[in-house]
Amino acid sequence: MEINEEESYLNHTEQRAVANKKLGLKLVWIVAGSLLFAFALVPLYDVLCTITGLNGKTKSTATEISNTKVDTSRWVTVQFTSSVMPGLGWNFYPKQASIKVHPGQVHTVLFEAKNTTSQTVAGRAVPSVTPGSGAAYLKKIECFCFLRQELKAGETKIMPLRFFISPELPSDVKEMTLSYAFFSSDK
Repeated sequence: MEINEEESYLNHTEQRAVANKKLGLKLVWIVAGSLLFAFALVPLYDVLCTITGLNGKTKSTATEISNTKVDTSRWVTVQFTSSVMPGLGWNFYPKQASIKVHPGQVHTVLFEAKNTTSQTVAGRAVPSVTPGSGAAYLKKIECFCFLRQELKAGETKIMPLRFFISPELPSDVKEMTLSYAFFSSDK
């Protein structure tokens, strides 16, 4: 009987070792898959935002602009807001709070940023458009939000935004708000 117990114990130990190896391999695959998924999220999010206009990311081409007809039968009010996240040390605001536009007409709006610190500071603007249903119709041609911005100590910079609202904007959207939040951006 002792031999059977010893064989049973050895057999159970071997089975446990095999089960532990299988579990270890599964865990390695889960970790590797999670890492790949995490790295794939950024480009996937950028593509989703570009396609849908979420988070203010839109894609405009010269062809799209030249093929757009101005809809003079209606007006859309576009409001501009701004904020600076703590730690950036900037003042940042639109030079005008709002404008009325005809869909399809290209407009330029100016924003002003001033570095209030005694050192060079870099920031990046993150846009947001409300209502969300109108975000895909706001087409940015030129925007300071496309690139990282750097201001020297005490420097003031005028930052242009060129955009148009697509005439395909649903007729029930009569007001839109374009908001920019500036975050600190290290090299």
